[in-house]
Amino acid sequence: MQDADLFLELAGIAGVFVGFGALIAVRSGSSTDPGEVLGIRWLVSVAMWVVVAALTPVMVSRYDPAGHEIWLVCSLVALAMWVAVLVVNGLSPEYRQEVAGYSRAQVLGEEAVGALLYVPMLGALVVVVLGLVPDQEPALYFTAVGLGLFLAALGLLMMVFSQRRPRAASGPAELPATGGSSA
Repeated sequence: MQDADLFLELAGIAGVFVGFGALIAVRSGSSTDPGEVLGIRWLVSVAMWVVVAALTPVMVSRYDPAGHEIWLVCSLVALAMWVAVLVVNGLSPEYRQEVAGYSRAQVLGEEAVGALLYVPMLGALVVVVLGLVPDQEPALYFTAVGLGLFLAALGLLMMVFSQRRPRAASGPAELPATGGSSA
C-alpha cells in the first residue's frame, strides 16, 4: 500500500491523544463533573477511532484487495465505528446530564462547531463507499482520518482550556482571633 507510513504516523499521533486523555483523567482524580468525564470520554473515543481508521488500510492491504475494495472495506469499518462512538457516548449518563443543563442554543452551537469537521469527514467516507470518484478514494479516506485527528485535537484543546484551576495548597492553619487578653 502506498501510504502505509502516513497512516501509521496518524495512528501514532492519535495514540498520543489517548495518552493525554488518560493522563488528564488520572490527574483529575475521580471527577464527578459530567462535563469533564464526557470530555475525556469523547477525546479518547475519537482518538481511538483515528487509531483504528488509520490502521485499517494497513491491515486490509495485507490481503491484497484490488482498488476500490480496500477503501470500501476501510470506509465501512470507519463509518461503523463512528456510529458506535456516537451511540456509546450518547447513551452515557454523563451525556444526558450535561446536555440537560444546556440551552438548545448551546447544544446547537457545540454541534455546529463539531460538524465543521465531522460532516466532511463522514461525507468523504460516504463518497468512498458509493464509489463516486474511484481515483480519489485514497485521498478521501486519508482526509477523513486527518479530519478525525483534527477533531481529537480540538477535543484535547477544549478539555485543556476547560480544566478548573488547581486548588491552592493549604498553608498552616490559622488560629482564631481572640478578643480578650490573657492574664
